[in-house]
Amino acid sequence: MAKQVQARIISTGIYLPERIFTNSDFEKIVDTTDEWIVSRTGIRERRIAGQDEFTSDMGTAAAQDALKKAGMTAADIDLILVATMTPDYTSSSTASIIQAKLGANCVASLDIQAACSGYLYTLATAKAYIESGMYRNVLVVAAEKMSSFIDYTDRSTCILFGDGAAASIVSNQGEGLFINAVTLGSDGEMAELIVIPAGGSRLPATAKTVSDKMHYFKMAGKETFKHAVRRMVMASNQCLEKAGIEDRALSWLIPHQANIRILEAVAKSFHIPEERMVKTVHKYGNTSASSIPLALYELVERENIGEHEHILLVAFGAGLTWGAIVLTKIMK
Repeated sequence: MAKQVQARIISTGIYLPERIFTNSDFEKIVDTTDEWIVSRTGIRERRIAGQDEFTSDMGTAAAQDALKKAGMTAADIDLILVATMTPDYTSSSTASIIQAKLGANCVASLDIQAACSGYLYTLATAKAYIESGMYRNVLVVAAEKMSSFIDYTDRSTCILFGDGAAASIVSNQGEGLFINAVTLGSDGEMAELIVIPAGGSRLPATAKTVSDKMHYFKMAGKETFKHAVRRMVMASNQCLEKAGIEDRALSWLIPHQANIRILEAVAKSFHIPEERMVKTVHKYGNTSASSIPLALYELVERENIGEHEHILLVAFGAGLTWGAIVLTKIMK
């Protein structure tokens, strides 16, 4: 009997804009303080893309980094999947633009919109394509220019978000992180909790939608917090059960980097030391779909992850969407 194909992440890459926007910078434009922001979110700074720097640019740079680290070129890629809620355009897809920038000739490319859960949804899709035998090497990109959709007069949201991109090469062979168990979910009944109200077919752009700031990101913070913690813990437990492991067997936990209070609330539900929870929220803020792969990149760059070690990724985002994935280190 042929050995079952196991999709695994064999390489990661990132791109971060040069501009660092600190809490002190926010003190100059909204009624807030560094102490207030840190105490409520854990965020101290975030990256902000330039006016001429777009989601596709950041995604392309992250993809090039991942390809270089894998010793591959765009010609080796069979499919490009891009997780983003801040595309260059409503149409064409950002994935197609990245495909062209990479020179990945005629490779199938598509966007996946699951907001902050986008990287997990995209990894799960890559796993399905590879393990079905349809493709061998899938480029997964998570790229967000959140600053383009943030109202910088709204203290409740503007302090939370940053820009950035990360990429992963998912392959059917090689040493890497096996995409082990996957749990995904959504609840459209609560879509209004996190939403950009205008710009779609429901509220096309008009002078009124612009003047009413309906093209900016809106969020009901308290309700979102409650659902985020509950759904992330639930998804994590379901995913661990699918993988057949207990939380004590986890080496690392990487939650979506929304704010420190959510991270800490989720971590309390698991038997894992605080130092084994990867945190990047203090320096990047919430970068939506990019937040987990940015944290994953930092982990694999600094730690020598041993064979059979397990990493739990868990996210929650607009939609509402949520998900969890267990990654397990495997050798060739």
